[in-house]
Amino acid sequence: MTSISEAGVVAAVDKELFIGGKWVPAANGKTFPVLDPSTGEALCEVADASPADGVSALDAAVAAQADWANVAPRERGEILRRAYELLVKRADELALLMTLEMGKPLAESKGEITYAAEFFRWFAEEAVRIDGGYAVAPNGTGRFLVTKQPVGPSLLITPWNFPMAMGTRKIGPAVAAGCTMVIKPAAQTPLSMLALAAILAEAGLPEGVLNVLTTSDSGGVMEPLIRDGRARKLSFTGSTGVGRKLLEQCADKVLRTSMELGGNAPFLVFEDADLDAAIEGAMTAKMRNIGEACTAANRFYVQRGIVGEFSRRLTERMEALPMGRGTEEGVVVGPLIDEAAVEKVSGLVSDAVDRGARVLTGGSTVDGPGNFYQATVLTDVPKEAKLASEEIFGPVAPITPFDSEDEAIAAANDTEFGLVSYVYTSDLKRALRVSERLEAGMIGLNQGLVSNPAAPFGGIKQSGLGREGGTVGIDEFLETKYIAVAL
Repeated sequence: MTSISEAGVVAAVDKELFIGGKWVPAANGKTFPVLDPSTGEALCEVADASPADGVSALDAAVAAQADWANVAPRERGEILRRAYELLVKRADELALLMTLEMGKPLAESKGEITYAAEFFRWFAEEAVRIDGGYAVAPNGTGRFLVTKQPVGPSLLITPWNFPMAMGTRKIGPAVAAGCTMVIKPAAQTPLSMLALAAILAEAGLPEGVLNVLTTSDSGGVMEPLIRDGRARKLSFTGSTGVGRKLLEQCADKVLRTSMELGGNAPFLVFEDADLDAAIEGAMTAKMRNIGEACTAANRFYVQRGIVGEFSRRLTERMEALPMGRGTEEGVVVGPLIDEAAVEKVSGLVSDAVDRGARVLTGGSTVDGPGNFYQATVLTDVPKEAKLASEEIFGPVAPITPFDSEDEAIAAANDTEFGLVSYVYTSDLKRALRVSERLEAGMIGLNQGLVSNPAAPFGGIKQSGLGREGGTVGIDEFLETKYIAVAL
């Protein structure tokens, strides 16, 4: 891509707040920069919302709720369907925009646009499948009528690592259910959400149904809205630490919440596994999105008889990955999101090495501009290392050997997190036995990718509450009402 086309896709995005169907500047006139993580240079400036802007956005969502709830399900679904088609049509430009603000390689950005669009297609179909029930009371003297209605105005907070897909995964079910929204994208990657808002408006979403706040002060803008009392739902994707704070705030008004929080995914490889498949799965689970994913394999546990061969082959694959700016052809390892991310990954690797881990490849930052860290493989990683308990969010694969099935399961479950676990084995009985014992909301059984719009996504323990996607995803935005009928 040329610099002209890069400048063009950035210039095409509205940089103001989207409130009540209109693009408006921040009330205080402030803006903040959006940086290219591969260079550290500013791409543009976007409106920096204040708490007053947050109230205006919630006002718009509340004002639009009653009319939006009464829109026919088929019509809501058709809006999502049109938005899906626009996303597919503009995938190339949207992918370039995402790569510029987030850093991931262009091929991965294109994959995310496809993934993001599928949430709109899926929930376009779910909009007309909201159902209820009718039953005879056990004593026969009355009837039970059960119906589902939209929760109401919803607050949505999305992360920077999947700036488009995490938006569509929340907006899709909210639109299908008949909820209005105020959404706040991450400050690092606001452009994808602003582009998505324009697409939804073009697809026919009524004014006030979706309101977008870009801000450098997430807590200052969103906490008043959580405590306002008019919003009835919060959906958040981000760190467990922030999730805990938001839950405390939601308790004040007893907001309905769904949260997809941190992960610490174990990747278990047994001696009877197909080693070729395990290596491919490891590369997918570790290096998708440069390792900056809550589903990324964080801890590799490999049975002792094959740990040497697995380590050697994984090292060869990681060493061969081209690194560079995400717009460059063939690049697989792009920059991390910011300097803080590089410092965290570097600190975790240094801690592991200090405790006895060996570096098989990588293990250091890269000189020059941008937030680059080498693709890294560590072996003999002790359980005391910080990266055994903290989410890495970078291209680092720590390998630890194990001897028995019970030992592997105990190590995998030894974490406060429970989002996803990966298991590689050719033994069907072991596959089922281990999958049932692992404490995770999702299991990748002989595959390194679990995310799918048609499947329920979410974790247990401190990895979150509720599910997104699948047939249950829309339930997070619906209330069940029971009507007792006397005969």
